[in-house]
Amino acid sequence: MDPEMPHIEKEITRRRRRRLFSHSRVPVRMLVPNFFTLLGLCAGLTSIRMSIEGRWDVALAAIVFAAMLDGIDGRVARLLKASSRFGAELDSLADFVNFGVAPAILLFTWGLVDIKSVGWICVMMFALASALRLARFNVAVDEEKPKWQSNFFTGMPTPAAAIVVLLPFYLAKLGLDANASRIAMGVVLVYTVLIAVMMVSTIPTYSGKLLGERIRREYVLPIFILAIGLVACLLTFPYETLAIASLAYLAVIPLSWRRFVAKEREGQAPSDTATQGQPSAVSATSPADPGRVVDLRPAEPKR
Repeated sequence: MDPEMPHIEKEITRRRRRRLFSHSRVPVRMLVPNFFTLLGLCAGLTSIRMSIEGRWDVALAAIVFAAMLDGIDGRVARLLKASSRFGAELDSLADFVNFGVAPAILLFTWGLVDIKSVGWICVMMFALASALRLARFNVAVDEEKPKWQSNFFTGMPTPAAAIVVLLPFYLAKLGLDANASRIAMGVVLVYTVLIAVMMVSTIPTYSGKLLGERIRREYVLPIFILAIGLVACLLTFPYETLAIASLAYLAVIPLSWRRFVAKEREGQAPSDTATQGQPSAVSATSPADPGRVVDLRPAEPKR
């Protein structure tokens, strides 16, 4: 029996018995982020219904709306200092439905339903990969790591994967329909599995969590203009905007990987330099030159 198992079981029992809220009255600000999470969950469930009914445009809009809410609830919780274990668990469950199940159902009912079992296996792998990725994320929350690593995710995050995996759907709306040939549908199957593998991989991807902590004053108005322009493009040219955003995100992943490796080397360099710069202990008699004696006392002045 593993000697660590009793300690692990004891810790699990202690966490299960711990109350979600330590006070009898919960501040209202603690509930605000959960409202955003529940609203996003409603959007994800609505997307599943729209996919079953064949209303894929509405289903896609619901997923995008849920992704926007997912980016808001975490920041609202940090701003209001309303983070809680209950909110973290609820957010993970909502992410699995919104960005694991809903995109898989949309992709299957749209184009992979004709392939039947093979298509279902591929979208099921995507949904299961999102569950595994979320479980790994929850376990790694308590791990201590440098602050700069908060700017990177381990693997592709589920909201980004939900948007990127639907790239064949965007291209079909732009005239590049993969349903026209079986070879193209095979490419869609492989692409879906690759995105699933990206979620459970250890490839670092840029998160931008530290981006919103401090913004220089001269960048405030340009950021507003860019955000408004992005929303306007998303509403006016949704498929073009989502396709470009998906391709740009995939192109940035190698750059974020290189940035992570460079940061990791920078973090290791100071410790190595400090180790090399420390003077080694010198004994009175050096092993390399046993006949040499070093006198550390100051020399007496000559009379």
